[in-house]
Amino acid sequence: QVQLDESGGGLVQAGGSLRLSCAASGRTVSSSAMGWFRQAPGKEREFVASVSWSGGNTFYGDSVKGRFSISRDNAKNTVYLQMNGLKPEDTAVYYCAAREGITAQWKASEFAYWGRGTLVTVSS
Repeated sequence: QVQLDESGGGLVQAGGSLRLSCAASGRTVSSSAMGWFRQAPGKEREFVASVSWSGGNTFYGDSVKGRFSISRDNAKNTVYLQMNGLKPEDTAVYYCAAREGITAQWKASEFAYWGRGTLVTVSS
């Protein structure tokens, strides 16, 4: 069983940056692909980014390409999401997720473990 704990959310002005962290516990996730998803009020959950087990392959949702960057530190059992150029439409609860597989995926159904989320609010 894997427990995921997100942190780093908060209130930021448009154009600003935030770095989210996702610390895994229970067992190592060094052989698991990881991902970030988000859900805004009244909207469906949206894929943000995913990284393979080694960090060598990454995928991004179209709305965040060029602005967000996903990375991981397997020694720390932690995944990060660097968010730059934030926009009000990035406001959402951001969730970290872990797969049982090693390859990066964009479908939420591919991820077996989920954190409780961290709120990001971008003011205009």
